[in-house]
Amino acid sequence: MADTSKPVQAVEVSCGKCKLGLPGKTCDLAIRIDGKAYYADGAGIDSFGDAHAGDGMCNAIRNAEVQGELLDNRFKISYIKILPAEKKKKRSKS
Repeated sequence: MADTSKPVQAVEVSCGKCKLGLPGKTCDLAIRIDGKAYYADGAGIDSFGDAHAGDGMCNAIRNAEVQGELLDNRFKISYIKILPAEKKKKRSKS
C-alpha cells in the first residue's frame, strides 16, 4: 500500500537490458523517470508475470506508479503499482 505521506511518481517500468538500454547480462527490472533509466530494487522482474511472455517486462514497457528513492544510481522501490496496459485502438475500415 502506498505511503500517503510520500509522493507517488508516474514512471515507465520494463526490463533494463531488453527494453530500456541499460548494460547487463541478465534481465532485471528497471524504471525510467524523466527519460533516464535505473535498475530497481524491491521488486523482481517476474513479480508481475512471466517476463518473457508477449506482454511481459522483456517485451513491453508498462506505465506504473511508484514510491521510493534513488540511491547509488539504483531506484529503491517501496511501493509499485503496474497500471493496466493501454489497449490498441482498432482501425476502422474506410
